[in-house]
Amino acid sequence: MGDFVRGELNGVKIYPFTSVEHLLEFFKERSGILVAVNAVKVITANDYTRNIINNSVGYVDGVGVLKALRKKGFKDAVKIAGCDLWLEIIKKYQNEYSFYLVGGKQEVVDETVEKLRKNFPRISIVGHRNGYIKTDEERNALIEDIEKKKPNVIFVAMGSPKQELLMADMIKRHPAIYQGLGGSFDAYTGRVKRAPKWWIDHNLEFFYRFLKQPRRFKNQLYCLKFYLKMKLGKL
Repeated sequence: MGDFVRGELNGVKIYPFTSVEHLLEFFKERSGILVAVNAVKVITANDYTRNIINNSVGYVDGVGVLKALRKKGFKDAVKIAGCDLWLEIIKKYQNEYSFYLVGGKQEVVDETVEKLRKNFPRISIVGHRNGYIKTDEERNALIEDIEKKKPNVIFVAMGSPKQELLMADMIKRHPAIYQGLGGSFDAYTGRVKRAPKWWIDHNLEFFYRFLKQPRRFKNQLYCLKFYLKMKLGKL
């Protein structure tokens, strides 16, 4: 997958894309798994998760990771929000690609599909299901359905590392573009409010989420550890 040099933080290899268009161009005529990389994923990386990311296409989805890469010389790298990227992919390829959605509660993914068809009238969604896969039989049935319907793009919104593990199994059976979305279906349907534009523009979206969801305190500790390591040159 490597057409240009990747940055590396704590053994996690990251593609320093310079724009959304750069990323989309990179995927022209390719298959692969898009993995959003932030400070938490870098700090908590172990041999297994590093291997998954390094064999995928990790892109910058956090201001801390962006600053660390720029410190390492990747001055033109930009932050690409995963919750925006999937909609850019749909916007660009709605007339030529087919899509499959996995994740969230059934009512959430149903509402997501309904809204996508309203916002993108020409979109081809060949399948969707919730993210509560409880048995091997359910998992195998999903992968078989994707292999049968052969969508060009599969979005998986289950949170890390579940979504990455599932996508790694899927791509073995059906090469395509895969993207992990975390809670993006909830944000898209308005069930979870995203940070206002001012917070996003000032790279403070992570802090806004913390204020709204104090239970994310553990993630903030990981972010603090990341910044300390970055300042000490130990990433």
